[in-house]
Amino acid sequence: MSDAETDRPLLARLDQLPDGGFLEVEAQVEGDAESLVLYRDGAQVRAWLNVCPHAGRRLDWAPGQFLKSSQGHLVCAAHGASFELQHGDCVSGPCRGDRLRAVGVAVAEGEIRLA
Repeated sequence: MSDAETDRPLLARLDQLPDGGFLEVEAQVEGDAESLVLYRDGAQVRAWLNVCPHAGRRLDWAPGQFLKSSQGHLVCAAHGASFELQHGDCVSGPCRGDRLRAVGVAVAEGEIRLA
């Protein structure tokens, strides 16, 4: 791992995040403390702010506990909006057509870091 990569904040180890699962972590994003949702798809990890674009509420129903639909979408616990997990697009619910705010992450040597 390069020095530039180790300077990026460590969010979690890859083995803390089950394949197809979610993990909530706290991080500084653009100078603000934010809750993030991490989602693992094999060796790839995606991250979004833990905020529903509909009403600005957290997506989890309890800290770090997320709902996943039978279609494999992340579901907002507050109003039921469903988000696909490739780009965070809302595919059903009150904010259909909107999307989650992505946060860049990188995976190297089993570590998930801010990009």
